[in-house]
Amino acid sequence: MKYSAHIQNVAQHLHGKRLLHSEIPLQNELIKQALKHGYLKAEPGLEMIGRRWTCRRCGNDDQTLFSEHHCARCQTTCSYCRHCLLLGKVSSCQQLYLWIAPQVTVPSRQETLQWRGDLSPGQKKASEAVIKATHEQQELLVWAVCGAGKTEVLFHGLEAAFSQGKRVLIATPRTDVVKELYPRFMQSFPNIPISALYGGSKDKQPNAQLVLATTHQTMRFYKAFDLVVIDEVDAFPFSYDKSLQYAVHHAKKECASTIYLSATPSSSLLTTPNLTVMKISRRFHGFPLPVPRFQWCGNWQKALRKMKLPHVLMTWIKAHQQKKKPILLFVPSISTLHLVSSLLTEKSFVHASVHADDPNRHQAVQAFRDQNIPLLVTTTILERGVTFADVQVAVLGAEQDIFTEAALVQIAGRVGRKVEAPAGDIVFCHYGISQAMRAARKHIEAMNSEGGIK
Repeated sequence: MKYSAHIQNVAQHLHGKRLLHSEIPLQNELIKQALKHGYLKAEPGLEMIGRRWTCRRCGNDDQTLFSEHHCARCQTTCSYCRHCLLLGKVSSCQQLYLWIAPQVTVPSRQETLQWRGDLSPGQKKASEAVIKATHEQQELLVWAVCGAGKTEVLFHGLEAAFSQGKRVLIATPRTDVVKELYPRFMQSFPNIPISALYGGSKDKQPNAQLVLATTHQTMRFYKAFDLVVIDEVDAFPFSYDKSLQYAVHHAKKECASTIYLSATPSSSLLTTPNLTVMKISRRFHGFPLPVPRFQWCGNWQKALRKMKLPHVLMTWIKAHQQKKKPILLFVPSISTLHLVSSLLTEKSFVHASVHADDPNRHQAVQAFRDQNIPLLVTTTILERGVTFADVQVAVLGAEQDIFTEAALVQIAGRVGRKVEAPAGDIVFCHYGISQAMRAARKHIEAMNSEGGIK
């Protein structure tokens, strides 16, 4: 065929993916030839089942998330999926393309792991379970306390996968976590092609053997991975969005192994048939999980409306700043965040604030990590997956519904993660103790007890 010289390059970009025409780096004539000779398969982007649309890319079948417009492409009224619109428009007049031949083989790579750290006894048992799951195509849950060292638990299992020529996906709900994990895996596996995919990222390794991705980005993959690791499987939005679960499911090969990681697994996950559970009840450094304190701060919402910060919170911030400790302050909403931030500015507190829709949040988080900013105010966007050395944490309005038991456990888990500073202060400032607050503290105390720590 004329385009045979292009096949290897194109296959590297398309193998294991389900893409729109506009995402394929081929001229139209070559696409037609690839379809004719069976290299590409085309399927409808939207499928009408009964009288209901279903998106073949994200699995969305919520009719309120489909819209119609006059389409310049087909010159008629066209339906499209709004749910995955940020990844490119999937419409009723477009098709999705799958590369089906020739298959791309991933090379077997030996002795790929350059990390030389030691595993704790709990980590070692979990690591052995990960290796076994990789070999035997199991479903495994690693239920590990915050700060147990879940990333290191994966290392030897990934090494085993790479030695067998397997392709691996590590999916996590949030961009911040992908950005934090990427340099760690690059350092530990310097000879493995690795891709980090999140909103706005550039895929410089189109057929990487290890893909780190937000769960949204997995929508572009189709039967691509031999091993799938889902980090923070209980976290929003993955735990609430069926389309993200659909995407991860379709990104796996039929015989793939699946590993779930969580400090706060849901009861539905724990009752999954044929799921192997490995529990790590102790942090890698052996010190206990910091137990949260409850601090009544009065009617903090009324105080904010009067343009005042709760006195006990101000006292807490000043006390830790005198000790030169970095401070992470969680608030229940973006509106509260803006108000608290403006009041801190009025009182000349050097700080930054971040939330999910903040375009500068990654720079602010890095500045806080580099200790260029002493105080960071945040929504629950930073409740999990990030590590800051010697950080002290407060939650304002801990009784609010947004702060579930799992969220509060994760927030408390930001404290004491480093062996150099294994302790710290975690305080829930409230206007009434909630059931979730009690449950979170009980959860942490139970893990400490189970881990043999009083």
